[in-house]
Amino acid sequence: MGDNPATNNSHGDEAIKAHIEHLVRTNLPNSAIYNFLLSDVRIVYATPGTVKARLTLTRNHVNSSGGIHGAVSATITDWAGGMAIATWDLRAKTGVSVDIHVRYLSSAREGDEIEIEGTAEKVGGSLAFTRIVISKVVDGVVGPVVASGTHTKYVKVREPPK
Repeated sequence: MGDNPATNNSHGDEAIKAHIEHLVRTNLPNSAIYNFLLSDVRIVYATPGTVKARLTLTRNHVNSSGGIHGAVSATITDWAGGMAIATWDLRAKTGVSVDIHVRYLSSAREGDEIEIEGTAEKVGGSLAFTRIVISKVVDGVVGPVVASGTHTKYVKVREPPK
C-alpha cells in the first residue's frame, strides 16, 4: 500500500475527482471550521496521490492586517493533507493528525484566489505523509507560494470488536 499510487491505483482521474468532490459535499458540513473556511473551495484536479483546489479569499480568511491568516493556512494544510490521502485509494476516512508543520512564505489578500495542492508522498499501513503548497493565483496562473506545509496522519483502520 505504500507504493507509488500511480502504479498501484487503477482509478481514472475523473473517478478520483468525483470522489474528492463527494467528500467535500458530504464532510465539510460536518466540520464547523472546514465549513466556515472552505465552503466555497473548488476541486480542479485530482489524480492518485494529488489533489488541487482553488479558493477565493473572503473577509473570513484574512487577519487584522488584511493578509491570509496563519490559522487559515494551517487549516488548509490539515484539510488538503486528508484529501490527498483520499486520492490514494478512494478511501473515505483519512485518519487523524499526528503532526503538522506550516511555513508562511508570502501573503494573499481578500479577493485573491489561491491554489491548494496536496500530495500524498506515502500512505502506509499506519501513517501517511503529505505535502501541501498554497499559492496565490495571478492572472489565472499559479504564482508565488503563500505557505507550504507537511502533514502526517495516523491512518490505520481499526478492526471492529468481535
